[in-house]
Amino acid sequence: MKRDFTSILDLTKKEIFELFELSRNIKHSYKNRIEHRILRGNTLAMIFEKPSLRTRITFEAGMTQLGGHAIYLAPQDIQMGKRESIADVAKNISRWVDLIMARVFAHKTVKELAKNATIPVINGLSDLEHPCQIICDLFTILEHKGSLKNMTIAYIGDGNNVCNSFVAAASLLSLSLKIATPKGYEPRKEYLKSARTVQVYNAPEKAARYADVLYTDVWASMGQESESAQRKKVFSKFQINKKLLALAKKDALVMHCLPAHRGEEIAADIIDGAHSIVFDQAENRLHTQKAIMIWLLQKS
Repeated sequence: MKRDFTSILDLTKKEIFELFELSRNIKHSYKNRIEHRILRGNTLAMIFEKPSLRTRITFEAGMTQLGGHAIYLAPQDIQMGKRESIADVAKNISRWVDLIMARVFAHKTVKELAKNATIPVINGLSDLEHPCQIICDLFTILEHKGSLKNMTIAYIGDGNNVCNSFVAAASLLSLSLKIATPKGYEPRKEYLKSARTVQVYNAPEKAARYADVLYTDVWASMGQESESAQRKKVFSKFQINKKLLALAKKDALVMHCLPAHRGEEIAADIIDGAHSIVFDQAENRLHTQKAIMIWLLQKS
């Protein structure tokens, strides 16, 4: 039976840790120049409705390093849902390649792809979730801290797709997650209702106090450009800066999924400072996404 990765909730706790172990082994091979062409002969179709730096490069380079091939499909290439139905796109691509990764606007698009494809489908980002990012982020914390047990993660900012995936992961792994967001910008209620280890505040100081990790994302995501000016006002007190960092533990880590708007959600001296592991995060997208592709093909 084929497996998809459209949501963190597609996995069990055990499977998440399987991905961490596979990521660790893949990264070790890459760093030590050990050939790991595990997916030789496989092809990944990459569907993009949104522009990308990290998702595009890490999936394409990752598939190449695993011995496979990746095909980039830009919005104008297939005009999915306009020139051809999502279902028909999924059925066609399934006859030609081994994996689909889709970076889309609407979560229903990636779900429709998964429903109609006979090969694994990976959510490279949707408006509801960003599961690949969260697997990467938790793996990065695990690398730096040695364990996820007794960790308190403070998420400061918009209750967006990244935040939803964090809440889902916290539910599965019993992580202590403290979210600070302005009223009206909280993560989705359906994610929060079963998240016993998640607390939501409307003041960043409450979430940041004694945290092991401070995490943020942009205040206005792609597709929300018209809200940018208003969001800058609403979120102005939700910046990760020296004052907020001082409330966290002395060895706290600072994370951002990028791209960053320096001087808005995070101060420049913090993202470039000693506590920041932002670019370790970005690097690990390569290794964890390799692991996701291998794992899905092995399970399907």
